[in-house]
Amino acid sequence: MPRKLFPLNISQKIIILSALGLMVALSIGGTSYEYLRSIRTKQVIVESVDDLSNIILELRRYEKNYLLYAAHEDLSENRRYAQQASDMLASILHTSARLKIESELGRLGERLTTYNEVMGQVAFCAAGTADECGPIEDRLRESGKELVDVSQNLVRMERELILKSLISLERNLIISLGVVVGLGVFFSLFIAAKIVRPLRIIEKTTVRIAQGDFKPLPVIKSYDETQRVMEAFNRMLGELERRQEQLVQAKKLTSIGILASGIAHQLNNPLNNISTSLQIVSEEFGQSHSEFFRQMLTNCGQEIVRAKEIVKGLLEFSREKDFALRPWKLQEVVAGAIRLISSQVPSGIEITTEVPPDLELNLDSQRMQEVFLNLLMNAIQAIEPMPGQIKITAEKVAAFDHQAFGQIVVADTGKGIDPKDIGRIFDPFFTTKEVGSGTGLGLSIVYGIIEKHQGTISVESEPGVGTRFIICLPLATPLKKVRDV
Repeated sequence: MPRKLFPLNISQKIIILSALGLMVALSIGGTSYEYLRSIRTKQVIVESVDDLSNIILELRRYEKNYLLYAAHEDLSENRRYAQQASDMLASILHTSARLKIESELGRLGERLTTYNEVMGQVAFCAAGTADECGPIEDRLRESGKELVDVSQNLVRMERELILKSLISLERNLIISLGVVVGLGVFFSLFIAAKIVRPLRIIEKTTVRIAQGDFKPLPVIKSYDETQRVMEAFNRMLGELERRQEQLVQAKKLTSIGILASGIAHQLNNPLNNISTSLQIVSEEFGQSHSEFFRQMLTNCGQEIVRAKEIVKGLLEFSREKDFALRPWKLQEVVAGAIRLISSQVPSGIEITTEVPPDLELNLDSQRMQEVFLNLLMNAIQAIEPMPGQIKITAEKVAAFDHQAFGQIVVADTGKGIDPKDIGRIFDPFFTTKEVGSGTGLGLSIVYGIIEKHQGTISVESEPGVGTRFIICLPLATPLKKVRDV
């Protein structure tokens, strides 16, 4: 049998799956945390860049005032805001390490440096003529415009980065949810396949065992405790079947003992007749009564044949044979069973039969005799007080699929079966008799034999009125080999 290189038991598989689930959960949590941390950092930078943009706008406002009015206060305010912009830019550069805006921040720094230089030139030439400062003021305006454009572009870029991070976080959460659902489904399927399904198989098998069916359960090649439990369960089934066979054989030997005690009485009559005839012949020997002697010897021969038939029926019933089906006339099988049990039938019970002489079924005659003996013995014990009647009838019946089969009914006028016990009478070891009066195997054996014949058996009973056992068996067909299961 092929084996896995590294077989894992169920607990190890569950631990591995749990560890895998934990790793996935940690990975999802870690990734989501990184996204959130990045968004928080970018939000702080956006606020800083927005503040920087506002400072630059204030810087430009004082620039315009200075160019219009040449007031020293406006120049001072412009210089103060320029210094604030430089400090904030340095702070943003420190905070935004490893983000994607370093190049834009560098450009903004360059523009701010250029602006400060041009502003210094404008302040230097403020005492000169307008013609001398005009080109420099144009450069200042152009530099200020570029400074505003770069700062606003920074705000736009950072907001786009935040939006991308949010989209990535949303996608990550959706993927994570899919992974979690997938792992949950896989884990559920694993539990169902490795634990729940084997347990259900074992549960159904225990129900079958309770009904006397010892067929082994299918072993799932899982290379873990489940497979070992199923293999052990099958070994237990084999042992139970062997023990049941021993119990069945013991039950059969008990039946043979009961039958033998009755057959001793049956044999007593022919033996007495033989003894009497031989005694008469011995006393009359030598006298001329040849015709009389011939009659006595004929009577002896008939009684010997009768005794042989009685012994032969018991031997046929007791002999252990493999299960084999062949066409049998049902009338002969029923008559043989009645002959065997006739010595056990009290005088107050009448057994009658209505079996068509041409009704042939595929039977193992020995096993079917055992079926009838068990049913007749139960019927005899159920009839109290006497008198009572046991009737065996049979007929051909057409099924719904137009397939004909033989229906056999064994009915008695006994005390019937309690309705609460009807569903359990075919269970092994179930009996309503007193302790020591029965094993509870009779009807279980009957059920198993009928099942081997590919037939069915059911029961109808009314307390105080009687019981009817209804057996359906296939009609005789060409012989085929049947495995004894």
